[in-house]
Parts: sequence; structure tokens; C-alpha cells
Amino acid sequence: LQEDEAKHVVHLSLPQQLVFVRWNLANQDEQKIVIKVQLTSENCRTKALKIAVEAKGVSNVCIDVDKAEVEVTGVGVDAVSLAESLEKQLGFASIVSVGEVKKPEEPELVILIQWTSSYIHCPHYDGFCRC
Repeated sequence: LQEDEAKHVVHLSLPQQLVFVRWNLANQDEQKIVIKVQLTSENCRTKALKIAVEAKGVSNVCIDVDKAEVEVTGVGVDAVSLAESLEKQLGFASIVSVGEVKKPEEPELVILIQWTSSYIHCPHYDGFCRC
């Protein structure tokens, strides 16, 4: 028996409004899909964004207007289906790349060692200490 993921609901009571929510319930590896599209107007950008956001498994969408690309991040996103939906609405869509999201490298742990000097200052030092 498989449960429909759309039925999962999260209720949050916070004093401030949320701007962005992102989660990965199964802790799976995310993939990044870049699709070249035809963005001739603001209307095309709105359509592309709406189509990408509604795709199953999408957690993040970014549109690069200069490159005319839609970048989608998520778990289990069907790149071919998404490209076909974009092509149907925008007239052109081509998959540029599909790959895993590179996680930022954790900084190397540095252990600071406190070193105390064994040097003793002698105010009468002239090359040989007679203290």
C-alpha cells in the first residue's frame, strides 16, 4: 500500500509569516535539472515558473532570464515530463543537464593548540644569563 505524498500536511504556528519552506522527508539525494526554454515575455516566465513549481518532487525553482533557462531542484523530479510540459506551453524546451546537487563541503576541523613559551625574559641578558 503506497501513500499519496500529496496528503502529507504540515501545520506550523509561528508568530511571523513564512517566505520559503523546504523539506526532504526521505532524506534522499536531490537532483538539479536545467532546461533551456523560450522566454520572450513576462507571460512566458510566469508560465514556466508555474509549470515547474507544480511538477512532482520540486523543492526549488530558479529562472535565469539571460540564459533563458529554468533550473529545478528536487527529489524524484521527472526531467522528461517537465521538459514536455514546458515545451507544450512555451513552444520550445530542451534539457541541458541533469545531475545531483553538490552539497557544500564542510570546512575542515581545525584544532587550535595553545602553546606557552618556555622563554624567560631576563632584564640583564647580555648573551649569558647570570640570574
